[in-house]
Amino acid sequence: MKLDFEHIPAGHCENGVISSLLNYHGIKLSEAMIFGIGGGYFFAYMPFVKVNGIPLASFRPVPGMIFARAAKRLGIKMKKQSFRKQPKRAMDELDKVLEQNLPVGIQAGVFHLSYFPPAYRFHFNAHNMAIYGKEDNTYLISDPVMEYPTTLTYDELKKVRYAKGPLSPNGKMYYPISIPEKIDIKPAIIKGIKQTSEWMLNIPVPLFGVKGIRYLAKRLRNWPEKLGPKKAASYLAQMVRMLEEIGTGGAGFRFIYAAFLQEVAGIMENDKYNEMSKKMTKIGDKWRNFSSLAAKTCKGRSSDPDSYNTVANLMLDIANDEEKFFTELKKLIK
Repeated sequence: MKLDFEHIPAGHCENGVISSLLNYHGIKLSEAMIFGIGGGYFFAYMPFVKVNGIPLASFRPVPGMIFARAAKRLGIKMKKQSFRKQPKRAMDELDKVLEQNLPVGIQAGVFHLSYFPPAYRFHFNAHNMAIYGKEDNTYLISDPVMEYPTTLTYDELKKVRYAKGPLSPNGKMYYPISIPEKIDIKPAIIKGIKQTSEWMLNIPVPLFGVKGIRYLAKRLRNWPEKLGPKKAASYLAQMVRMLEEIGTGGAGFRFIYAAFLQEVAGIMENDKYNEMSKKMTKIGDKWRNFSSLAAKTCKGRSSDPDSYNTVANLMLDIANDEEKFFTELKKLIK
């Protein structure tokens, strides 16, 4: 059982899986378009949520939200299922859908993915991939972050679908069941941009959007004194990992959004979106610069005696840039 499924490498797993699933059904939308319509651009700092004992800084909404929003705004109905503590049923249901010649998106843990190089395996349970067939005891896998399709055995797939820890997948699977004959993409783009701008600018709780970036910058400044050098370095290293390694990373999301705006310029026939794309690319470059300085700091390789203040100041500068950017973008979409 093998579907005629095109493997499309992507920068980020959730966008990539949705783009590939829709492509199978004849809807040609790029990873960047899915990301923009689905409101994938975000920032949250949640000190009450710990990853490896360190407060969570996230550069995207919770897993599953991008594809849920994108599907709703495009008028696509998705079937979503989870099977808590029912691994056999989860695998049986996956097989049933594959037998209907439908590829399936699933959520999985990264740590036990046998085709990942050991250095890239860590305890992150919100990875997404598409399953597009089964041959004997082996499943055919289209993982967007891999260059080529790959495979997992029945037991390997069941293990990653039931990885333990935060964001445990619990056998989650999803696939389109109803797609409109014609999709009007402009209203979906407008809704995506409006929601992203609103979330980055106007959530009153100071842990989200540009307010969250400023809040974290202030705390980061005090980490060496409050936590001690070793713990401060581990906190900062986790930030670098969220920016550069987990999924596409926060800096990478900024470049994806820039690509989204480039596409929007053509669809809306408005070159101002190209100008905004260039501005967003510069913001992504600043986040990459932040990652470089932060990595040197947490590794003890910075020649700057006041390095934590330096990276905190850069983060505040980025917050100002993002605030100006989304204030301008929000006006443009009216």
